[in-house]
Amino acid sequence: MIRLHVIDPARRGTYADALAQHHALRRTAFEESRCRALRAVDAAGRDRFDTEATLYLLAIDGDGRVAGGTRLLPADRPTLLSEIFPHLAEVRGIDRGPGAWECTRFFASSRYREERPLSRAAGIVAAGLIEHCLEHGIPRLTVVVETYWIPQMAEFGWRPRPLGLPVAYAGASLCAVTVATTEEALAETRAAYGIVASVLARPRTPTPPPDRDRAGRGLAA
Repeated sequence: MIRLHVIDPARRGTYADALAQHHALRRTAFEESRCRALRAVDAAGRDRFDTEATLYLLAIDGDGRVAGGTRLLPADRPTLLSEIFPHLAEVRGIDRGPGAWECTRFFASSRYREERPLSRAAGIVAAGLIEHCLEHGIPRLTVVVETYWIPQMAEFGWRPRPLGLPVAYAGASLCAVTVATTEEALAETRAAYGIVASVLARPRTPTPPPDRDRAGRGLAA
């Protein structure tokens, strides 16, 4: 069974192998991207936003293989939106305060892509992401996406809210949005992917609660 593991800096040693897999898989997933900013990684598959503050959410199967993942960047530090695409938020601006998070590098491993419109591995990452945000009082996430994803997000109940006008970039139309991490979004995402219960892996040993200054007030961007 694939579960979504939330890896904070304190738990990276425990997940060293999974993180190495993740970076290699993510590099492959984005190496053909038309966006140079998404292709700019080092030999290990890391980019400039893989820092000590990054939170990783990895879908891992029962054999320890990474099926997909994403990451959350604290918005009071440099992010993809603030450093590469600030012009995408010219209308509503970027919230850089404590408690704001940006979601980037969402991917599913090709090994787990299925012959159907929606990959279950991607669904586990998406549903687990919403679950994590609900558990930690994070009401919104900021995301830079290709514009064609916005209707799909709306169908999932994510309530995408553009921060500015779409911009053509390297042959693609990009837009920065906030998405609402609500119970409705969780229910609609689960329904779309045929998920009936929580997908979050629970740590066997207690970990410190999240910094309430960062996670408790949630996102607004």
